[in-house]
Amino acid sequence: MSHSMMRHLIQFIAFIMTNAQILNLGTGKIYKGPWKQFCSPGLNCYSCPAAVTACPIGAMQAVAGSSGFGLSYYVVGSLMLIGVILGRAVCGFLCPFGLFQELLHKIPSPKRVLLWKKLIYVKYVILLLFVVLLPVVSMNYAGIGEPAFCEYICPAGTLEGGIPLLLARHELRAAAGGLFLWKMGILLAVIGGCILTERFFCKVLCPLGAIYGLLNRFSVYHLSVDRNKCTSCGTCMRNCPMEINPAVHPDSAECIRCGKCTGKCPEKAIGMIWGK
Repeated sequence: MSHSMMRHLIQFIAFIMTNAQILNLGTGKIYKGPWKQFCSPGLNCYSCPAAVTACPIGAMQAVAGSSGFGLSYYVVGSLMLIGVILGRAVCGFLCPFGLFQELLHKIPSPKRVLLWKKLIYVKYVILLLFVVLLPVVSMNYAGIGEPAFCEYICPAGTLEGGIPLLLARHELRAAAGGLFLWKMGILLAVIGGCILTERFFCKVLCPLGAIYGLLNRFSVYHLSVDRNKCTSCGTCMRNCPMEINPAVHPDSAECIRCGKCTGKCPEKAIGMIWGK
């Protein structure tokens, strides 16, 4: 089995394992069993009826926004551990929304790269502002902070949670208002972006990818470049979905460890390895 086929198989298995309560989609019931106390490594909405695990970004906001301003050592520790082992390989192999983006990009259309490369830093602003700061400083009457990213931005939450719940439960449809329309607008913009630009959400908006990206240079699973074999032909860069040069920046915070560069390198100078 090729590396590409293996990766797609792992993506599919991860999607099924993360969303095993698929029958709940018809009822709008949210699973709240024992597995919901654990976070999935990828972005997958807690409120998705099919989800059996929690979303790490949502969990971080829920704890940070509590009246005690607590820090979830479990959530942060889990992200750190996964990040140090896999880095952004989570994005390339285990994230359900990452799989969705790849399927969107297969839709026939003109394809584009990011015209302004600085857009990749937007996700770090979102991480700091919407995931870390706003849940702490913006409190409601009960002293509970807003889960700002989930509430105002997250397109995965709209797709996996908002839409299925509204389709299944008429009382929620009656209550849907301007905020849902705003989030639908974001979802549609992200869908359009992903059709045109490969992994648009990963590149520009995902705070979870930002966290894993910061740990990429320390991750056990990483790219290895044989400088004696590399001819700087640029083949790896032309085939990289994240628009980086893997031969020059193998530890880039943008690399999702998908391995496309390893399969395309004519000199077999790039490989995926465990350990340093």
